[in-house]
Amino acid sequence: MIIGLTGSIASGKSTVSNMLRERGFPIVDADLVARLVVEPGQPALEKIRQEFGDGVILGDGTMDRAAVGERIFNDPSERKKLNDIVHPAIRQEMLRQRDRHFENGARTVVMDIPLLFESRLQHYADKILVVSVSEETQLKRLMERDGFTEKDARARISSQLPISEKERGADAVIYNNGTIGESEKQLEQILDSWNAAP
Repeated sequence: MIIGLTGSIASGKSTVSNMLRERGFPIVDADLVARLVVEPGQPALEKIRQEFGDGVILGDGTMDRAAVGERIFNDPSERKKLNDIVHPAIRQEMLRQRDRHFENGARTVVMDIPLLFESRLQHYADKILVVSVSEETQLKRLMERDGFTEKDARARISSQLPISEKERGADAVIYNNGTIGESEKQLEQILDSWNAAP
């Protein structure tokens, strides 16, 4: 079974991901894969250099994230160029990691994909687990965690698909407004109902 784990910014998805890891479930983490595919020696980084020039590569051979960010921030066509290079590489690597876990005997693999719905990757998962929070909790956590003003925090939240829409697309939802113990209990019940085992 493949579980697609997703949530929204400051919903506590990473906490749930760690709970699954502690239970022995192998995790394919889209954020880690996104960093991996642009490391020195990776084909995607070479394509980025060809497309954007040597100015986006630092002296140590790594990608200059600030320079790339500046190029794509206000230019949708440049952003599309970058995404056309990076997204296929990320997907390919995620599927490679997933297959490797199954080859190594895993019965269930968790694919931790923050933008699962936004990237339309629902077909990657047999079951979709959404970590949800109330807007007040999300706002409070985001302001505390990242030091955002309320205005900035609201802007970050509204840049993502509303959590209510993600809930509608989920096979199960963990409501992460309470304690870690309460979230853990919900997770146990969901895993039992799905007969999910590492």
